[in-house]
Amino acid sequence: MGEGDPHIHVEVKVVRGEAAVRTMLASTFGLVGDLPSVVATGCGLRVPYAMTSPRPDRVTCLACREHARAEHLRFADDIERIGSLPGSSVTPAAARQAAARHRTLAERFSSGTGD
Repeated sequence: MGEGDPHIHVEVKVVRGEAAVRTMLASTFGLVGDLPSVVATGCGLRVPYAMTSPRPDRVTCLACREHARAEHLRFADDIERIGSLPGSSVTPAAARQAAARHRTLAERFSSGTGD
């Protein structure tokens, strides 16, 4: 389970992380579920949730950084595709803006510092 692993990882679903869903449910309905104690990571390990972060400046596992970069780039492409569909509730301008944010995050994951 990564005992003794000093690295900070990203969840395998870094873009659609459980913490973001939990926060949305809490703010919408006032319900708070328990956080998982152990999660799957981008590098394939299962580590304590406390040893993960969605922030590029905190992630020290290189494989997880690469996984997060790829996931954010893939999500940016998906957002732009959705924004270009006829009848989409997401406008092309909003889709481009969201895609740009995810591409910026991807770039931060690919740099060594996360800044």
